[in-house]
Amino acid sequence: MLTSPRRAAPLAAQVADQLKALIAAGDWPIGARIPAEHRLTEELGVSRNTIREALSALVHLGLLEARPGDGTYVRADSELQVSLGRRVAEADPDDAFEVRALLEHRGSRRAAVHATAEDVARLRELLEHRDAARDAGDLPAFVEADFAFHRAVVIAGGNPLLAELYQHLSPVITQTISRTAALHEDRAVHELHHRLVDAIAAGDPAAAEACSVALVDEGRDILHGSAS
Repeated sequence: MLTSPRRAAPLAAQVADQLKALIAAGDWPIGARIPAEHRLTEELGVSRNTIREALSALVHLGLLEARPGDGTYVRADSELQVSLGRRVAEADPDDAFEVRALLEHRGSRRAAVHATAEDVARLRELLEHRDAARDAGDLPAFVEADFAFHRAVVIAGGNPLLAELYQHLSPVITQTISRTAALHEDRAVHELHHRLVDAIAAGDPAAAEACSVALVDEGRDILHGSAS
C-alpha cells in the first residue's frame, strides 16, 4: 500500500523506495504495466515532477522500462537481477556452465538433505512436464520445463539466497540449456534426471551431487561437440 512520503528526505527517493518495495513484493510483477503518473500523483500526494524523477531513477536502475505512447512496465524485480543479467549476457559459455555447475551441484546436495515429500513430488511432476514437452516435439517448452526442474531442485535445497541467485541467472542458464537441449536426448541423460530425483528422495547427497555433475558435464560436452 502506498503512503504519503516523509518531508524530511528527498521526496523522489522516498517514492522510488516505495515503488521498489512494491516490485520486490510482487505487487507489481515483472511484465506488468504500473499505474499512470496522474494516479501515482494522487495516491502519494506529491507533484508529477517528483513521480517522474522517481520513475526515471528506477528506469535507470533497470527495474522499469518506459514505452513511449504505451506506459511504464516492470522489467526486473531487483537490482541484483539487473546487474547479474548485464554481466552474464557477456559471459563465455564455459564460464556460464561453471557458474551453473556451482549452483546446481550445491543445490542438489542440499536438496538431498532438506527436501520435503512435497518437494520430491513437485520434482517428479516437473519431470513429467519435461518428458511431455520432449515427446510433443516442443523445444521451447522442453527448455522451459528443464529449467523449471533444475530451479526446483535448487529451491528444495532450502537456501533462499542460493535459489534467488539461480533465478536471477535464469537468462544465462536457460541459454546454456537451449544450446545443448535435444528432443532426441541420449537415454543416459533422461535417466540421470530421474536418478537425481531418486537420490534426493533417498536422502543421498553424494549420489544427488554426482548426478548433477554428470548432467552439467554432459551439457558441456554437447556444447563443445556442436561448436567443433
